[in-house]
Amino acid sequence: MPIDLLVVHAISLPPGVFGGAAIEDLFLNRLDTIAHPYYAGLAGLRVSAHFLIRRDGGCTQFVPCLKRAWHAGESHWRGRARCNDFSIGIELEGADEVAFADAQYDALARLTRALKSAYPIADVVGHSDIAPGRKTDPGPRFDWPLYRALLAR
Repeated sequence: MPIDLLVVHAISLPPGVFGGAAIEDLFLNRLDTIAHPYYAGLAGLRVSAHFLIRRDGGCTQFVPCLKRAWHAGESHWRGRARCNDFSIGIELEGADEVAFADAQYDALARLTRALKSAYPIADVVGHSDIAPGRKTDPGPRFDWPLYRALLAR
């Protein structure tokens, strides 16, 4: 199925804590679920994203774009279910209540432009848009107007 949707997410592990290897460990299915009380609820969870953008703008790819990543969960967009089947997921290291870093917006805009040049991306949405009521990320502190302005440059 053609990739035509880009989904922006936010993640921090544990919630509100930045840095460290927990996000990578989660995406690589090696998170030590006894290392922090919050992690116990993630035991057995198998999730992934195509990309992670850290607070400093560093970008790591976990899943090739032409492979399915498990970032969207139960989701719908424009009458289609199972957004993992036709989307690329980009996780930003962040949390709903914390502003994202300028370096993240710059990296996200560069990555988005590259992905749009390679795939017929029609829409860029937040996780909350494809899973309303279930997900809130990237959250109210994500600056959509700034992101769109950077994309237009």
